[in-house]
Amino acid sequence: MVIGIDHIGIAVNNLDEAISLYRDVLGLKLEGVHAVEEQKVLVASFSTGGETRIELLEPTERESPVAKFIERRGEGVHHIALKVRNIEAVLKELKGKGLKLVDEKPRIGVGGAKIAFIHPKSTRNVLLELCEKP
Repeated sequence: MVIGIDHIGIAVNNLDEAISLYRDVLGLKLEGVHAVEEQKVLVASFSTGGETRIELLEPTERESPVAKFIERRGEGVHHIALKVRNIEAVLKELKGKGLKLVDEKPRIGVGGAKIAFIHPKSTRNVLLELCEKP
């Protein structure tokens, strides 16, 4: 079902400052910055030298899920994205096993990936994202 970790999403208030930390201090390679209008965030993607990336998430509107997360918990790890094949089948299987889904059907994320979230109430308070790359 899960074939790896795609990325770790980190919620930040100031994307420029966070980029400076991850690029200039930690030495990670910035792959790009993208707007995800549906989620009301700017996403900065970093290569870690392996297959797993780090994504910094800055809310673009106060009503966005990431803005609400920061308001409740402060900046920090927002989600872990798991690589899957056939996301529709995985969602059906997880729902059948009793997991609460944020997304019953996948939507399109950064780079055209199909994504869907599993509710943290089903995963020990960790927001998990399923990610199927094109």
